[in-house]
Amino acid sequence: MTTIDFYTHCADRLDVAARLVAKAWSQHGSVRVLTAGEEATAEFDARLWKLPPTGFLPHCRLASPLAAETPILVDHALSHEGPAAVLINLHPSPPPFFSRFERLVEIIGAGEAEAASGRERWRYYKERGYALRSHNLAQRE
Repeated sequence: MTTIDFYTHCADRLDVAARLVAKAWSQHGSVRVLTAGEEATAEFDARLWKLPPTGFLPHCRLASPLAAETPILVDHALSHEGPAAVLINLHPSPPPFFSRFERLVEIIGAGEAEAASGRERWRYYKERGYALRSHNLAQRE
C-alpha cells in the first residue's frame, strides 16, 4: 500500500517540493511531480534548473522523447504510465493514479485555502484506509 506523507505549513511549496524531489531521486531513483496546470509545470520546471545551486536534477515532461529514460518527470497530465517510485503532488486534488506509487507526498502551503484543500485530501486518503503521516514544517523553522 502507498505510504502517504503530508508536509504542512510550507512557506514556499516549490522550494520544499524541489528539496523532496532531490531526496526522493537519491533514495528511490525515480520521481513524478504532478502540478496543477501548464503554468505551474513551467514554473516548477524552471525551479528545478536552479535548485540545487551546485547540482543538477535530471527532469523532463511526460511528452518528452527522453521521458522513458529520465528519472524525474514533471507534468500536469492526470495520468502516468511509466515507472516512478515517488509521486509528489502539487495539484489541489488527489491524483487518480497515486496508488501505483510506493510513496505519495502532499505539500501544503501556509495559507488557509491551501490548508483547507490539504484537509480535504487528508480525509480522502484516510477514508480509503491509507496510513498518513504529517510533518509540520513550521515547527522546524
